[in-house]
Amino acid sequence: GSDYNSDSKHFRATATGESISRETAKKMSRSNVENRLARSISATLSIVTDNYVNSTNFNNKEEVTETFNDLARTVVEQELRGAIIICEKLTQKTDGAFVSYIAIELSGEGIAQAYNERLAKDERIMAEYNYENFKETFEAEMNKLQ
Repeated sequence: GSDYNSDSKHFRATATGESISRETAKKMSRSNVENRLARSISATLSIVTDNYVNSTNFNNKEEVTETFNDLARTVVEQELRGAIIICEKLTQKTDGAFVSYIAIELSGEGIAQAYNERLAKDERIMAEYNYENFKETFEAEMNKLQ
């Protein structure tokens, strides 16, 4: 339901996994939900990057965009480890198969901060990078998730 949709403060994802093995069903749902969350965050960061880079005065926009996207992939991979389970249920069907339902979330603010910290390590970008403008662009995209 809507309690498990992304909003202006959190990225959220849901998934299921089904197997005759209880543990396999749980592993499948966890893998599926992490993939969904990663795709959602990556898509949002890609839009933010495009909008931010196009609205600024970077000399080599293509190189900067590629650097931002590379850093986004790294941030998403690292931050997924901190995803919080907000709902988890395990049911068993009449045929004996287990169905695992899971919902997880990550803080949008946490993603933005982690991304900013990674960008701060790149001197070429930091020479022209403006965190407040980036954060404004990021928050605008987060508001669209509602």
